[in-house]
Order: sequence, then structure tokens, then C-alpha cells
Amino acid sequence: MKEKLNTLHRRLTQTVLGSEEPAYLILVALLSKGHVLIQGAPGIGKTSLAKTLAQSIAGSFKRVQFTPDLLPADILGYSMFHQGTGQFQFVQGPVFSNILLADEINRTSPRIQSALLECMNEGQVSVDGVTRPLQSPFMVLATQNNQYAAGTFPLPEPQLDRFLVAINMRLPDVATQTNILQLHAQNAPDQVEHAPILTGDELTLLQSQTANIMVNENVCAYIAHLCEAARQHKSLGGGLSARASIALMRAAQAVAFLENHQAVHPDDVKQVAIPVLQHRLGGRDGGGAQNVRVALEDVLLNTPVT
Repeated sequence: MKEKLNTLHRRLTQTVLGSEEPAYLILVALLSKGHVLIQGAPGIGKTSLAKTLAQSIAGSFKRVQFTPDLLPADILGYSMFHQGTGQFQFVQGPVFSNILLADEINRTSPRIQSALLECMNEGQVSVDGVTRPLQSPFMVLATQNNQYAAGTFPLPEPQLDRFLVAINMRLPDVATQTNILQLHAQNAPDQVEHAPILTGDELTLLQSQTANIMVNENVCAYIAHLCEAARQHKSLGGGLSARASIALMRAAQAVAFLENHQAVHPDDVKQVAIPVLQHRLGGRDGGGAQNVRVALEDVLLNTPVT
């Protein structure tokens, strides 16, 4: 099972060259039953990375291209009157899948983005007064273009809080860009269909094993102190929710599992603290994501390990 995870990581990094860290964080979210927000400029492989992961998990995969004219029913589903039976019949939307790719999620309004809140948090959908459970496992992979890009809307704070990690993808270094150009010069196919590596049952088992990684009281206290220090930091606006603390603990368990640790170490927490917390915080000085990252690095440096 661990070798299958290694194979999945290699496939992700081979599909999008220079994506070692994003691929690792995607595995962390996968093992933690979390959702992933991949952000960055257009054309750097966000959608390719998400699609490769979806193809590598045996199960249903749906993709929604978010546009300004999208409606909640286009995501969740709708009831249609069936003349033959004289009754309304529910038509499932793309959210009824194991992996949902929400492509360019910030190109639609916050009202439409909010259609995903219930399914991301509770694994269910309520339409026309009826609550319907989603398939398990269920994961949302969302991509978004850089904030303030033309035609984009900001994601509401409740929406951001439901993503376990936010991954910032950037252009790779010149050497990697050269390798990408060489592949295209050799007419390598842009789209490759990948065979599944993990079945749904295997993924569920891995997620269960990850959740059973021990987290002792001292590490829990360290996570709590980190989150409290972030709330109190002079450069960080907005408070971290209890969900943020839980997400940090779950992500640290996934790191411990990937690193073959028997229990969560403080270094496991530090490794994922910024990807888990950064998108949940807004800078008080308006300096954007980079200033938030600097402030979180300051929090990590000055919060003692209990």
C-alpha cells in the first residue's frame, strides 16, 4: 500500500514537472479525507495535476467548469417532473462522485461557490428539502486563478475554511521549463489516460490507518498554541476556527503516515502548518499571501514546542 502511494506521487510529479511539493500535499489531503485548493496563474498545470489524481483513484470522477452563469443546480442536481409516473425525479449533479474537479472555482460568484459548503463539510446534499448522502470516499479538488485576475470573485471565508490545504503553484525553474519544452518538441502527448493505482476500498483503508496515527497530549497542545499565536499575531487578520486546528492535526497525521512515524512529531506539524493555515488568514496590512506566509513563519519560529 505504501508503494502504491509512492507510485502515485511519482505519477503526479511526472505529469507536471516541478510539482514535487504540490504532489506531496495532495497525498496529505487524500489521506486526511480533506479537500484541496490549487491556486496559481493559468497554464502551470493545476488542472493536469488534479485530473491525474482523479484518474489514479478507481471510482467516479466528474468535472465542473465554473463560469459566471453557473447555477447551484448545475453542481448539486435538480428535480424534474416525470410525466409517465406523475412524480418528480431527482437528477444527480456532478457532485455525486468520488472526486469532483471544480475547475477555476473563483470564476463564479460566492453564491454559487457556497453550493459546495454542505457537501464538503458533511458529505451530503440537501435539495428540495431532501438530504442525500454522497459517495465515499469524496474529495473536492478545486483550482483557482490568482486573486484579482480579470473575471474572478474572492472565495468566501466559510468556503476557504473547508479546504484542508491550499497549494500555491508557480512556474518551475528554467531547467525544468527546458525539460518541458523538450517533451513538447518530441511531440509527447498532452493528455494521457492513466490506469487507477488505488481502489476505493484501498483508499478508505489508508485513510483509516492515517486517522489512527497517535497524537499525544503535548503535540495537541503545540497545535493549539500555534493556532492561538496565529490569531494573536499583529499581521494576521481574522480568527482561525476550531476546524483549522483539527485540519492541522489531521494533516500532521498524514505526514507522519507518509514518513513512517509511529506517532505525530512536532516537525510533522511544522511541515504542513503553512499550507493548512495560510488560506484561512487575511493580512491586516493588506500585503497579501506573501505577508501572511512571512507572519506564519514568524509564528512557527517563536512558538515553543511543549
